[in-house]
Amino acid sequence: MTTLKHALRTLKAANQALARSTPGSKGRQRARARLAKTHRKVVNTRRHLVHQASRALVDRCQVIVIEDLNVVGMVRNRHLSRSISDAAMGEFSRQLLYKARWHGVEVRVADRWFPSSKTCSGCGVVREDLDLSTRTYSCGTCGLVIDRDLNAAINLARWQPAGPSAVTLKEPTHALLLSTA
Repeated sequence: MTTLKHALRTLKAANQALARSTPGSKGRQRARARLAKTHRKVVNTRRHLVHQASRALVDRCQVIVIEDLNVVGMVRNRHLSRSISDAAMGEFSRQLLYKARWHGVEVRVADRWFPSSKTCSGCGVVREDLDLSTRTYSCGTCGLVIDRDLNAAINLARWQPAGPSAVTLKEPTHALLLSTA
């Protein structure tokens, strides 16, 4: 299985080869076919990686907590857009939901306004001045210094839904209800 970075480099080369070819030539037809084949490989690589990750989570966990993030807003950040798009968060959550349902795994969806990164996992104090470039969370109250992503993961693991009956995920499944009982 090729890695995604390798497939994207190959895609770039195939695009350049197509651009350099003479319109209407046999070489252009071959370059177009190579580009289509490379696009197919990139799509299949992304799909395979999402399937592997979602299956691994469902196999290892009884309860999975995911955040309902503003992906459209995150893609607007030109420094993060490729990474966010490659993560295929909508497809990942869709696959996670149906695989979790198959295997009886509970999926909780934290709403997008839950401050998972800004809340101290030690004492619960919320920092308002934490920007995206800060990769280490340090609490001024209890003195905890921890990686920002690990802090968010601990807070999400402790998160409980507000309503006892159902958790909804509005993207890509249009209000698919999951039982949290």
